[in-house]
Amino acid sequence: MTFSIVARSGEAFGVAVASKFLAVGAVVPAAEAGAGAVATQAAANLRYLPQGLALLRTGVQPADVVAGLVAMDRDRAHRQLGIVGSQGLGATYTGEECLDWAGGTAGDGYAIQGNILTGPEVIEAMESAWLSLPDVAFDRRLLAALEAGDAAGGDRRGRQSAALYVVAPGAGYGGGSDVACDLRVDDHADPVAELRRLLDVHELLFGKPDPDALLELSGDLKEEVENLVTARGHASLEVWAGVENLENRLVPGKIDPVVLACLRNGHAHDEA
Repeated sequence: MTFSIVARSGEAFGVAVASKFLAVGAVVPAAEAGAGAVATQAAANLRYLPQGLALLRTGVQPADVVAGLVAMDRDRAHRQLGIVGSQGLGATYTGEECLDWAGGTAGDGYAIQGNILTGPEVIEAMESAWLSLPDVAFDRRLLAALEAGDAAGGDRRGRQSAALYVVAPGAGYGGGSDVACDLRVDDHADPVAELRRLLDVHELLFGKPDPDALLELSGDLKEEVENLVTARGHASLEVWAGVENLENRLVPGKIDPVVLACLRNGHAHDEA
């Protein structure tokens, strides 16, 4: 009922998943900075998530984590599982009683799996997309793999939900956590497309400004910004940015063109 990719890029780990299932992001994915990532699906066993991460944390290789988890599971024939660790190959498992079509593939730093799919072309398309985009930002690369699977047919029952979960050391809001991205589309006619929209908004609000694109906040531009801020009913650029959740993009004495475009349009979400 689900197709997913679990992957690693440098110190980052992530899971992208879609399904004809309500709120798939609340069930399938888990990841921990410094350890790895896990996806449990088909007849999902939620115990796999903490147990898998605990084993990865101690340095157990993904294939051995999979073997250990399913060995003691009496319902393993109905399970599907994907795991990546801090190095080496990912691992995927499909129980022999998962509903057709079901299967997966794995390689260096990734595992892709799905069940109740239109066919193996879903997994093949996801792997091809993942391998063809090594220089793309990790979250975008995960989403591209998910989009490729969706375009190839995806879940043969239809569409309902999708999720993207990414962790990296200190990558959370304000550096206060390791959760770089936790986006969920719980019930939607086109969840993967909606997930892309949410990722665009996430990047707008929480992305870091490009140092090479920053504009000097002086002269006519400074006057324009001050006038626009006043027209929006705020005392300063900092106050306006806080209201619009753009404070992460502020740089003293300069302005991010993304912030400037939002200010000119009147609202941050108009840019997403």
